Amino acid sequence: MKRLVILFLILVGVNGLVSAQQNKMPTPTEIAQKNVDELDKRLKLNGTQKSVIYSFTYNQAKEQAELIKRQQAGNSKEEDVDKFYKLQNETSKNIRNVLRPEQQLEYDKVIEERLSGKSQKNKKKKKGEEEVESDIKGLLSAPPVEKQNQ
Repeated sequence: MKRLVILFLILVGVNGLVSAQQNKMPTPTEIAQKNVDELDKRLKLNGTQKSVIYSFTYNQAKEQAELIKRQQAGNSKEEDVDKFYKLQNETSKNIRNVLRPEQQLEYDKVIEERLSGKSQKNKKKKKGEEEVESDIKGLLSAPPVEKQNQ
C-alpha cells in the first residue's frame, strides 16, 4: 500500500513538472484582451476606444506570433526583428491617436513601465535602490533621418 501511495505521488509530481515546462504561448486574442483590460484599468477607456485598441493589439499580436513561429522554426530573417519592433511602434502610435490628451499622458507612463520592466505590482522601491527617470518620447516615434553630404 505504501508503494502505491509513493508511486502515485511520484507520478503526480512528474506530471506537474512536465506540464509546467511546456511553454504554451498565449493566443493573439488572449494578448489583445489582456492589453485592453490593462489599458482600460489605467486609462478609463470608453467602448469605442476599447474596440479600436483591441483591433490594433490583436493585429500586432497576430503578426508578431507569426514572426516568433518563423524564428523558432529557424526561418527568420534579419528584417523580421525590425518588423517586430516596427509593429510595436506603429501600434503604439495608433493607440495614442485614439486616446484623449489626458489619457495619452497616462499611456506614456504605461509604455515606460513596460519598457523598464516595472509593473503595477512591483512599484515598491527596495531599500538603497534609486529610481531613474527616463524619457520615452524617442521610443514612441522614429527620430528624423539626417542626410549626410558625401
